Amino acid sequence: MIKNMKHLKILTILFLLLSINFYAQDGRMKEKKDQIHALKVAFLTSELSLSSDVAEKFWPVYNDYDNKQFELRHQKMRGFMKRMNDESLDQMSEKDATAFLIQMENNEDELYQKRKKFISNLKGILSPVKIIKLKKAEEDFNRKLLKQYRDKGPSK
Repeated sequence: MIKNMKHLKILTILFLLLSINFYAQDGRMKEKKDQIHALKVAFLTSELSLSSDVAEKFWPVYNDYDNKQFELRHQKMRGFMKRMNDESLDQMSEKDATAFLIQMENNEDELYQKRKKFISNLKGILSPVKIIKLKKAEEDFNRKLLKQYRDKGPSK
């Protein structure tokens, strides 16, 4: 459980870093997202050894889920980050902080429900073993992406 929480935190940080980077370079956002998506497709296809028949069924379901969670994560997290970076955060009332926490929890619940529905949809396409391999492959891909991002970051 703790390991999964660490992965969730790492993934959240990764998506935040990517979203900040994407929004900072608005003109290149779509290009970068498409590049990452192409790398992810190749990586997951290879890791899961998807046949063409299975891939034909898998990718529409996966892409739909991936797009929905990306939108949800980035639209809502952008609002959260804006509030967290705001200097008024130190002056936030307990009532406002409580409401903000509830919004954050609702966002996490919504992401969880989308993931749960996605896994349910995959059960008709992939075996349970491949669904678990997919989860591992996603984590491996995100770890590699984060490492690449760190390696290309500004020198200290």
